[in-house]
Amino acid sequence: MAASRTATRTSRPPAPKSDELSLPWFWPVDAALRLTERNLDFLSEAVKITRPPPPGWATTNVVRLDLPTMRLREFGSAAAGGIPVLVDAPYAGHGATIADYDKGQSLVETLLANGLDHVLVTDWKPATQEMRYFSIDTYLAELNAAIDDLGGVVHLVGLCQGGWLGAMLACRFPHKVGSLVLAGSPIDTDAGDGPIKRLAHTLPLRSYRAMVRAGRGLMPGRFMLAGWKNMHPAEHYLDRFVRLYQNIADRNYLDRTETFAAWYENPLDLPGVYYLQAIEQIFKENHLARGEFVGLGRRLSLKDIVCPLYLLAGAEDDITTREQVFAAAELVGTPSKKIERKLVPGGHIGLFMGRKTLAETWPAIARWIAKQR
Repeated sequence: MAASRTATRTSRPPAPKSDELSLPWFWPVDAALRLTERNLDFLSEAVKITRPPPPGWATTNVVRLDLPTMRLREFGSAAAGGIPVLVDAPYAGHGATIADYDKGQSLVETLLANGLDHVLVTDWKPATQEMRYFSIDTYLAELNAAIDDLGGVVHLVGLCQGGWLGAMLACRFPHKVGSLVLAGSPIDTDAGDGPIKRLAHTLPLRSYRAMVRAGRGLMPGRFMLAGWKNMHPAEHYLDRFVRLYQNIADRNYLDRTETFAAWYENPLDLPGVYYLQAIEQIFKENHLARGEFVGLGRRLSLKDIVCPLYLLAGAEDDITTREQVFAAAELVGTPSKKIERKLVPGGHIGLFMGRKTLAETWPAIARWIAKQR
């Protein structure tokens, strides 16, 4: 047995000496091994960004209310006093964590750091089959219930779709909104000439209804995600994988890519009734801007909004064009001296989580809100 073990040990080829590693024959082997390792790393990361886990919240919070449509998340100090700030996150196919995206890229974090001690976010739930008949009124009513739970008055910050829902709330209950911020919010959907406007007016309503039928009464998030990606197909189907391969050894790049994928690649299903109502009445027929939308039993007029108003738009935003946001200034009843307008570089998502906009624009908005108290 001893002889056998000795024979086994001595039969292994000796490890190459350092000078042998520089021999020409070794370089192809080494290159092939490195390439294989890189490709395996790439494939592993590609899976992570195409099928990522759901996103988390960057800032500590508690669920103040758990309603059928949403969880009302509370940040900061509920005992701070004064009028709380309610961020109405978008409910348009992606999660509300866009308002608290990541450390250093969090709107909630920015508001708390700039004098607003009590901030809340509407964390809208993905639709289930039981929710398929929920309408815009359902969401408007529960937003109103959340405000009542907070004392009956809030400073309302509407992000994208959350802006038009917030504007409806301010029309229906003007005494409950101390100030209104509309960031990337389509108020006049006929304004400008963006791709969303063109799509809404060219794709017949029966096509949207067919998608809801395919979702058994829901608008599947995966359908909406495919539509957004097809607005910029090269970026989503090719370029991001090229960039991933080029940066596969950069851990910081991989972390940022995985964080974004967790938010972007986990779309939410929407109730079919709510979705079709938004397409037909908001985007096709522009009822809100025309004063024809009926919310909670009353025709809503933007002229009933008289609180201080802040309008924020992105110069390169092709989801909500600047014209759709800034048109609100001419439609509301707020005196012009109480309306602020700000156009910032960048696109749609960057309005809510872009480092530059959070560092340079939102602190001023926070101070503006604080002055309205």
